[in-house]
Amino acid sequence: MSTITFDTYKFIKELETSGMPTVQAEALLKVQQEILDHSIDNTLATKSDLDKVERKLSDDIKDVKADINLMKWMLGFIFGGILLVALKLYFPV
Repeated sequence: MSTITFDTYKFIKELETSGMPTVQAEALLKVQQEILDHSIDNTLATKSDLDKVERKLSDDIKDVKADINLMKWMLGFIFGGILLVALKLYFPV
């Protein structure tokens, strides 16, 4: 679980200064901490999350490069075949 630095004392003192009772300020603090914890857990990416994505993308890029290399060879053979047919048409043996 990730954490955010949050000055709880300052938060409660600000609320009390604005006229909120201490009990209500502490209850609001508890709810605020739960919201932050939930938000962090569900929205922020951790280093391990980024590492997983990086490995997946690296694997995907390798697959795409292999497919491109295969297509180059296939197109080369197709072009060679077309060239042989064209040469045979213009230069019969």
